[in-house]
Amino acid sequence: MNSYATAQQVFAAGLIFSRLGGLLMLIPGIGEQVVPARIRLSFAFLMTLMLFPVLAGGLPALPATVGGLALAVIQELVIGLMIGAILRMFLSSMASAGEIISLQTTLSFAQTAAPGQAQPSTSVSTFLGLMAVVLIMTTDLHHMFLAAIVHSYALFPVGRHVPTGDAGQLAVRTLGKSFALGLQLSAPVVVFSLIFNIATGLVGRAMPQFQVFFVATPLIVLMGLSLFALSLGTIGMVWLDHYRDLVANFL
Repeated sequence: MNSYATAQQVFAAGLIFSRLGGLLMLIPGIGEQVVPARIRLSFAFLMTLMLFPVLAGGLPALPATVGGLALAVIQELVIGLMIGAILRMFLSSMASAGEIISLQTTLSFAQTAAPGQAQPSTSVSTFLGLMAVVLIMTTDLHHMFLAAIVHSYALFPVGRHVPTGDAGQLAVRTLGKSFALGLQLSAPVVVFSLIFNIATGLVGRAMPQFQVFFVATPLIVLMGLSLFALSLGTIGMVWLDHYRDLVANFL
């Protein structure tokens, strides 16, 4: 291959491809399960060709042993998976909001196949998850992903040990923040459901013969979904601002 590329160039391109391959397997949008793995790997290969002239100068020399070569590739793969997993974790805030809204509106029994998950979820949760991916693409937030990929080589230089401790703390904080954000996004429906259930409980207490269940269930579904529809724009923009702040940590 020396007539096409030197061993150092192949090694440098392999390191770049290892990080990009791990990241693009989990990154929102491109890393969805509905996207075939070959397409994701092809996209990683094309990005490797584009980023090679920019990053090749800062990459280490070819290791003298096979063990050193394998260790370098594994470290790059772990870093890519770590960044992609953190970006993927924050999508669970939308799924959590959808699950909470479904529970509060008695729609948790309505299950739909979620494209980004291995098992079905509630219809509202699936809808919000798809909306999150659409918002990322339509607002060009995925351009920040590309910038974060390039800047990750400054945050996590090639050849150094993977900061597993810091990565674990960041993952825990991201997961906790995503759940808290999901509860905040569903707060309008939660507050309405609480007030509505208290009111129906008082009515049932005052009139024991009144069929509260048959009257309250259609009303809470109709009014809960109406309130959800009215707050949908705010939910999307608030989530997008928080997600943009998360991606900015890698820039």
